[in-house]
Formats: sequence, C-alpha cells, structure tokens
Amino acid sequence: MKKWMLTALLAAAYGAAYGAGEAITVYKDKHCGCCEGWVDHLRASGFQVKAINADDMFAVKKRLGVPESMGSCHTAVVDKSGQVIEGHVPANAINKLIARRDVKGVTAPGMPINSPGMGKLDGTLITYDFAGRSFSRD
Repeated sequence: MKKWMLTALLAAAYGAAYGAGEAITVYKDKHCGCCEGWVDHLRASGFQVKAINADDMFAVKKRLGVPESMGSCHTAVVDKSGQVIEGHVPANAINKLIARRDVKGVTAPGMPINSPGMGKLDGTLITYDFAGRSFSRD
C-alpha cells in the first residue's frame, strides 16, 4: 500500500511539474493554417486548449507584453499562471516555462520551419525568453 501511494504521489508531482493537462488560451488569426497545426501539437501533448480567433493580433500581443521584435503569428497564455507563449514554441519548452514561474514569457520568433505547426522539430529550434536569453533547444 505504501509503495502504491508513493508511486501515485510521484506521478502527480511529475504531471504538475511538467504541465500535464494545463489549460492554455490561444489567440490566432482564423485564416492561419500553421496556427491550427500548433494548436494540434499542444492538444497532442496533453494541454487543454481554447483557441480564440482574434481580429487584431497586434492589440493582443501589446496587451500581453510580447516584445515587438519577438513576434510571430499567434499568442497564447497559460491560464493558471498568466505566462505568455509567442509563436511556434514546442510543448517541451512550454512545460519548462510552466515549471519556471519567474519567466514571464517565451517565444519562437518569426515562423521557423523546424517548429510545431510549421515542420518537424530537428533539435536546433531555439526558444527565447522575453528578455532575449536562450530558453530551450528542441
């Protein structure tokens, strides 16, 4: 019984630390196919995603504090923490973000071809925090 309880506690802690089932709201242009591909990547990675078609993405990015030089085609918010995800950030980097509440946001600037929704991850995609520091490599 003790082993089972310890196993259950460890599994719950692992899931909480790595964002399993975390709710994310995505703001996107309704005509953007790559945005839908990224949303699919998030859902396949276990996130609960609410996608909202926004008419003015510039206003969304400004309201959420996305640095202009780090923009991409869609913007998301981790519902629980308010952390911001800009662009085609892989699930692995989002899990890392969720575990680091001191980081306000992360971005995969532009529309990198080796990112979820755009193409296949190849281990060379660099994600940055909003201060411009390298955050993750996927």
